[in-house]
Amino acid sequence: MSTQVNSEISTLIKNWQQAVMVKDLDKIVSFYADDIVAFDAVTALQFKGREAYKAHWKACAEFCPGPGIFEFHHLKIVAAADSAFAHWLARCGGTGPDGVEKVCWMRVTAGYQRINGEWRVVHEHWSAPFDMQSGAALFDLEP
Repeated sequence: MSTQVNSEISTLIKNWQQAVMVKDLDKIVSFYADDIVAFDAVTALQFKGREAYKAHWKACAEFCPGPGIFEFHHLKIVAAADSAFAHWLARCGGTGPDGVEKVCWMRVTAGYQRINGEWRVVHEHWSAPFDMQSGAALFDLEP
């Protein structure tokens, strides 16, 4: 069973990644549960609900209107029959309004649940390590 679930979650992650790359907001949020709780690295402490998270993704897409970079590395999936979680390192960024490409490494953890027979993301967490002395995010770290 876990091999099948791993494959299903891996496919979900790849399809979601592709939706983010083309900035298809409706497709991006179609992978989330209605009551998603997300801890993203920017803007707010948390996002509750699909519509709130969609507004966040819209702002992110507008901030980086140029071609995006959204690569996933070191993906690990732990699966059970109706729940799973995954974590990976994401190299992400894009070209900002100033025309400058900005790329960083982020840490990602996501929780999945089978709801009415369909896998949905019920929790997502993006973070960047930071320097405790300055409080500055450490975006230049590499795996």
